[in-house]
Amino acid sequence: MTNHYDLIVIGSGSGGSIPAAKGQKAGWRVAMVDDRPYGGTCALRGCDPKKVLYGAAELQGAHDRMRGHGINGETTIHWQDLMAFKRTFTELVPEKKEKGLNKQGIDTYHGKAVFINENQLMVEGEVLEGSRILIASGAMPTPLSMQGEEYVTSSDAFLEMEQLPDTIVFVGGGYISFEFAHIAARAGSEVHIVHRGERPLKHFDADLVDLLVKASKEIGIHVHAEHTVTAIEQKQNRLIVQTQTNEKTVSFPADLVVHGAGRVPALDMDLEKGKVDRDKHGVQVNDYLQSLTNPYVYAVGDAASTNGLPLTPVASMEGHIAASNIIKGNNKKVIYPPMPSVVFTVPKLASVGMTEEEARASEKNIEVIHKQVADWFTYKRTNETHAAFKILIDKDNDQIVGAHFISTEADNLINHFTTAIQFQIPAKKLKQTMFAYPTTASDIAHML
Repeated sequence: MTNHYDLIVIGSGSGGSIPAAKGQKAGWRVAMVDDRPYGGTCALRGCDPKKVLYGAAELQGAHDRMRGHGINGETTIHWQDLMAFKRTFTELVPEKKEKGLNKQGIDTYHGKAVFINENQLMVEGEVLEGSRILIASGAMPTPLSMQGEEYVTSSDAFLEMEQLPDTIVFVGGGYISFEFAHIAARAGSEVHIVHRGERPLKHFDADLVDLLVKASKEIGIHVHAEHTVTAIEQKQNRLIVQTQTNEKTVSFPADLVVHGAGRVPALDMDLEKGKVDRDKHGVQVNDYLQSLTNPYVYAVGDAASTNGLPLTPVASMEGHIAASNIIKGNNKKVIYPPMPSVVFTVPKLASVGMTEEEARASEKNIEVIHKQVADWFTYKRTNETHAAFKILIDKDNDQIVGAHFISTEADNLINHFTTAIQFQIPAKKLKQTMFAYPTTASDIAHML
């Protein structure tokens, strides 16, 4: 028996939920399929639970900075209590999400979806046929393809740990490793980040990354650049991470090894049977987010090969555009606005727009304003030692084209500059804006 739908959505996160709801509202028969608990990565295994844990690290960092400056006594992070608190944000999500979908009239299926042909899927023995199919399946850890890969713990599993190990090695120097490293170090673990490249966090400003690495080392995080992991062995009750650097072998003993070496599209669904072409970045799509090789199929978020960054707001935006194109016919092309991103470490690292390297290569008349500002009142009042910014301004038209921050206030500042870039607010006008004082935003006039 074949179940017929106007739209089948693979994935229950941000990118898939919007088209499903809009399709149902348009009177379509809609189904959603997920082989994991309903709710998607951000709500269950990513942004939200991560930031709950980060909140404790942030408070611990503030306490440590202010000890002896009006704050006395010792504080510690109690891991089990923190995890129990985190679960109050995640435990109810799958049931609530699925009930909400069903209440809307959307059918939900549990299991892996695999293509049978261009418009049919098999899910746990059931055949689903869709006039349109949207792939919003997200991403998964990059296969490491090394001896001992089975000993590596995923970031998903890290967020579910009941006990925090004494020693943790993070493989890879991306944002997952740094964010979890700052949480674990402040919770009492010995932490190592092993990165094969010369510089971690390669998509962020190099000077500010150097400052974050310095801040990380000061709280006990060991950052090992140019160390390529070659194998992981289990010896008695410990894991041994073997690395190669400068023609030498260096070993790191650990109680836990966590995957932080990037993610790839989660597309294990027999795409070739559905005549859906992909590349290493995801399903190949046109400007309407429609598959280049199968007109029945659309893709969004981490599952699609686009210029969008792997961020929840990007998946949501693409979901809105895909929904319009699926329901009304291709009428909206995806155009990416400035996409801010934040690494939730202590201090935070934030970036939007052009980097200094890109500016130098562009041959435009771009001014780079770079300052260390730990001595500014905003940061000095909480004894912050690592705060800096870098702003890029196109002098020919007085337009801000890039902004980069490291500080406890970086996430707030990046949004102001994202607004300025998107709506082309001249730097002079932003400088003249009156912000409440003393707030972080009131510093903007002194940055420009």
